[in-house]
Amino acid sequence: MFGNYLIGLREGLEASLVVCILVAYLVKTERRDALAPVWTGIGVAVALSLGFGCALTFGSQELTFEAQEALGGSLSILAVGLVTWMVFWMRRTARHLRAELHGRLDAALRMGTAALVATAFLAVGREGLETALFVWASVRASNDGTHAPLLGVVLGLLTAIALGWLFYRGALRINLAKFFTWTGAMLVVVAAGVLAYGVHDLQEARFLGGLEDKAFDISTTIPPDSWYGTLLKGVFNFQPNPTVLQAVVWSLYLVPVLALFLAPARTGSRTPAERAPKGADTAKADASGS
Repeated sequence: MFGNYLIGLREGLEASLVVCILVAYLVKTERRDALAPVWTGIGVAVALSLGFGCALTFGSQELTFEAQEALGGSLSILAVGLVTWMVFWMRRTARHLRAELHGRLDAALRMGTAALVATAFLAVGREGLETALFVWASVRASNDGTHAPLLGVVLGLLTAIALGWLFYRGALRINLAKFFTWTGAMLVVVAAGVLAYGVHDLQEARFLGGLEDKAFDISTTIPPDSWYGTLLKGVFNFQPNPTVLQAVVWSLYLVPVLALFLAPARTGSRTPAERAPKGADTAKADASGS
């Protein structure tokens, strides 16, 4: 449940910050007349993301078992790829996210209502579709027959919305660069488990071999139905009897990706926006424009 809560919190907070930045900028520049198109774009993006999630959940139920496993495995691997790209992108751009969005919004204001709707839709829609896909893959990977995985996601999203509101009101201050670095590292660990689960799905679909070749089996030491087995599965998508291919893929993804993500950022080729004062790191500055 914690792993899914982290996904909802991290992904939801990104979308909340985008909304706060867009709305706060329009209010500060006295362009409240542009709020309606922006909220329209945001609403369409949220509806599309929910629709995409529903399509993944209910559409796959009509497929055969092998087709479900092949689809689930393929989409899990795709979700891991998108999330990996996202955490690196956010680590690089968290410092100057406000300036980037302000530039897009200024251009949209000059172009008219349709451009405002499109700008808000694209800014939030990308986050929403990524969130829907990764949430679906993670919930599927950590499904234990209860509603706990989905509940974790919902609680994470609600927390993100509450934090977004506090950011907008200026009641909360947080260093976004550090926040996204630490949550991104934890998300990489969760993604490694989703990737391993996706490989297992493809093995069950007979798309990949080696389903019977177990790397190890510690089911007697860590029973999957025990409280600690459930905890490990919910947080890390831990499996006590992975196949050799699962273990290899998990290791080849987690070790280099986590090392690259936590490596000190290069400073020699930073853009002017990235060389902005450290005060731009904070969510309060991002939300209020101060």
